[in-house]
Amino acid sequence: MADGAAARDSAHLAALVARGRAHYAAGEHVEAIACLTEALREKAAYADVYNMMGVMVHQQGRLTDAEEMFRQALELNPAYTEAALNLTVTLNDLGQYAEAQAIYQQAMQAVKHAPRELDPFVKGKIANLHAELGATYRAVGAHEDAIREYRRAMALCPTFADVRTELAKTLHEAGDRAGALRELELVRAEHPRFVPALLQLGLAYHAAGRAADAASQWRAALAIDPANRAAKLYMAMHDAQAQAPG
Repeated sequence: MADGAAARDSAHLAALVARGRAHYAAGEHVEAIACLTEALREKAAYADVYNMMGVMVHQQGRLTDAEEMFRQALELNPAYTEAALNLTVTLNDLGQYAEAQAIYQQAMQAVKHAPRELDPFVKGKIANLHAELGATYRAVGAHEDAIREYRRAMALCPTFADVRTELAKTLHEAGDRAGALRELELVRAEHPRFVPALLQLGLAYHAAGRAADAASQWRAALAIDPANRAAKLYMAMHDAQAQAPG
């Protein structure tokens, strides 16, 4: 009898976790939290359950609860890179920057020695962390460090148009105008409707004395987003300069 009851309990727990995972994958967080909370009450020892709960309570602004969930996930699976990165983000949100950096470095070491290819979600997480660090370096004028972090992000996720655009801005600020142009032209080729890159490419052409090329980028931006204030201002500047005597 005891064995039969244990089997029923195990089957019930497995069903709860399966429903929770399905709701989570579908973005149905209320239902997912209900299933997974019950699973945790029944002592579900699944690292991904704690990680999913951490993500959902973090989105609710329950940062301390999220921290505890991610720590539990890592206790069950110390090599769980996604949970480590989620914990890093949460600790940063809580202002615990030193510990966040330490956990991030541990996660990076684990990634470096991982025998398999990272999945796209984890790559994106790491790329965004590099991009955030790059933005921090750029804000204090440490352009070389910022460029290094943006390039690390691009090595992981070369299709991230926003990160490549920020890299181009930083290169331009550092005096590498040719490098900035190369990055922006690559973004335009891969993402021709990404307006921020078109605006920056126009500015880069303008700085290089290529007024007609600059105007063509801003017109393209306005064709995609007719209400874009920056594009309107740049075109007004271009038109005023074109009409100026001499």
